[in-house]
Amino acid sequence: MGFFPVVGWAERGGSTASGHGNSVPRFHITWGTGPGLVHPFASRLRRGIAEGQARYRPRHRVTALATAEGRVVGAHGEVLAEDNAPRGVASHRNALGTFHVEAGAVIVASGGIGGNHELVRENWPDRLPPAPKEMLSGVPAHVDGLMLKIAEDAGATLVNTDRMWHYTEGITNHSPVWPAHGIRILPGPSSLWLDATGKRMPPPALPGFDTLGTLDQILKTGYDHSWFILTQRIIEKEFALSGSEQNPDLTGKSIRELLKQRLGSGAPGPVQAFIDRGVDFLHATDLDSLISQMQANTDAPLNGDAVRQAVYQRDSAYDNKFTKDLQLAAIRDARHYVGDKLIRVAPPHRLLEPKAGPLYAVKLHVLTRKSLGGIQTDLQGRVIGNDGAPIPGLFSAGEVSGFGGGGIHGYRALEGTFVGGCIFSGRTAGRAAAEHTEG
Repeated sequence: MGFFPVVGWAERGGSTASGHGNSVPRFHITWGTGPGLVHPFASRLRRGIAEGQARYRPRHRVTALATAEGRVVGAHGEVLAEDNAPRGVASHRNALGTFHVEAGAVIVASGGIGGNHELVRENWPDRLPPAPKEMLSGVPAHVDGLMLKIAEDAGATLVNTDRMWHYTEGITNHSPVWPAHGIRILPGPSSLWLDATGKRMPPPALPGFDTLGTLDQILKTGYDHSWFILTQRIIEKEFALSGSEQNPDLTGKSIRELLKQRLGSGAPGPVQAFIDRGVDFLHATDLDSLISQMQANTDAPLNGDAVRQAVYQRDSAYDNKFTKDLQLAAIRDARHYVGDKLIRVAPPHRLLEPKAGPLYAVKLHVLTRKSLGGIQTDLQGRVIGNDGAPIPGLFSAGEVSGFGGGGIHGYRALEGTFVGGCIFSGRTAGRAAAEHTEG
């Protein structure tokens, strides 16, 4: 498994040197993206299947863990009928029959709750304003969190279930893979961020700086969306999109395509596809026309004068090299890092500079994604029961256990550290489960 040599700098934080956020670039991109990450594990699994050491059972849905004398000894569930649902449509859950499997050890690794908006709202943290009425899904529908209740019914302890990591830069996928499929923009620092009413959001609500702080500001408006205002120059340089489909150069491990997409003229192909087909992308050659389009695409009372004031004030600060505008200072600071200067941060410029246009407005939605709590485990991945002791035969790993232990990240998280927790906790639980069955 390899990595793209330019390390990204996401979640830079929004406060002091001792505050949350990445103090250094930490976002390592797998060469080959998701498929490249999965490949070594899938290859080993296929080999195990061929050698008769593993069995793969798709369309088998666990409904209960089997227990005997205080131990977990297997699982019960339903066998679902095959379904050739088209792309963007949830597969059905029609059961043809039941199944039962016995095992010396069971590892729960079913992911988070982001595909189940009802469960997201049920566990929404009290420290934030109420959950949005509408959200996009950053994960498939099968990431439904149902194994949390199933594990709890078997005696597992659930902890930190109100700790979540939902993104504020979600856009509606023009070619969805699952219902309400959203894609996250991984923004550079230059876009002007406005709330639903057109007011500029103050720090820490800067693109790529403080996810939870920005989420709090957005929801306090009483609306569930916000806006980026930017230029062609910014969208070409600073818009990266999450997902293997949105990064064909990295996914395909193509150096030629990489140089074309990242260093060539114009917006990268996947970004241009959203410009052309995305319902959340608006563009115009002048600010007044752009504002009119924004007002026609929101149910919020978007104030055109507030938008103009935000743009004019941001532009007026551009000429002052001693600017007190913290966003402009952050843009200049980001370009001190060679990786950002090369491929992630556009040279500072006025938003209304004619040569930088046209202007864009991008409507941003809250995008469900990661669960930072879940099944509590010890350092060996053994699930902790209601009595505080490990449940014999039951292990857990990955996001369903809060990326390890039941909440390894705390209330916040560092972009670039999620996958590591999944791999490490998975290895730990796997080794412990193997040792348990051998014993």
